[in-house]
Amino acid sequence: MYQQLVRKEVMGILEKEVGSFLDKFLTPIEKIWQPSDYLPDPSSESFKYDLEEIQTFAREMPYDLFVTLIGDCITEEALPSYESWLMGVDGIDQEKKEIGWANWIRAWTAEENRHGDLLSKYLYLCGRVNMREVEITTQYLINDGFDLGTSMDPYRNFIYTSFQETATNISHRRVGTLAKQCGNGKLAKMCGVIAADEARHAKAYKHFVTKILEIDPSEMILAFEDMMRKKIVMPAHMMRQSGQKAGELWGHFSDAAQRCMVYTGQDYINIMKELLDEWKIEHVKGLNEKAEKAQEYLMKLPARLQKITDRISTPDLQFQFNWVKS
Repeated sequence: MYQQLVRKEVMGILEKEVGSFLDKFLTPIEKIWQPSDYLPDPSSESFKYDLEEIQTFAREMPYDLFVTLIGDCITEEALPSYESWLMGVDGIDQEKKEIGWANWIRAWTAEENRHGDLLSKYLYLCGRVNMREVEITTQYLINDGFDLGTSMDPYRNFIYTSFQETATNISHRRVGTLAKQCGNGKLAKMCGVIAADEARHAKAYKHFVTKILEIDPSEMILAFEDMMRKKIVMPAHMMRQSGQKAGELWGHFSDAAQRCMVYTGQDYINIMKELLDEWKIEHVKGLNEKAEKAQEYLMKLPARLQKITDRISTPDLQFQFNWVKS
């Protein structure tokens, strides 16, 4: 209970700066891109040509890369789960009239909402996707919920979002790069603008952690250690397709992403190293004895994970997803 009260107090201190966070890390609605900016206009004379172009390049995308694109879209479309989870975090008051954390969550959600909107419309137009099966997976993912291992602790949630937004940036950026190599310039642009949003969002959450480290370093270090011991689970870890139980599809999707080098075990390690450097964990002072041990654990963890990752091989056999038309 004492820890919870301290966290709420720290969140209250930072809440006074939320207005500046909104200005620094998010883009005004009238100025930010919208999905229609990157999709063919049905009223245009060139619509038929644009549609043919989308469908041609979609057919030519490698299977694992295409599946990863679909899975990324589904992950983005499960946004209602993410917003409702974050709104329940300790220190976030939806009824507060002043600008506060609830404003941040709503504004962040509004930006994120465009990502799934853009990708789902692209997939619908591309002609290679069984949209009903994709929609079933999306509905299941929202219905099944998730457990991020953070509880309602803001410290753990900000650690999680710092990591996850960085991972999402990597995934979208790599899909865009590989799509461009296949000649699919339009999809590359779509993935590129989404990745840029994710990079801004990652920067914001990493900033929140930096601020908390200044106020409550021991507890933030302990929260970081706890999240790394549990391992960061991806928000779509409960993914399934029709006829499956919750979570049965995640391993196959993860394997596909590894095979096409969109997101790998090495990326997980690299993100952790990046966060350790970003937050200067090795040099944080004023820690209690327990936090000092956690600090030591965190600094040694990348090397330990590297040894494990180097021994793991990704299955070569492709899984047949219901999402893709045969």
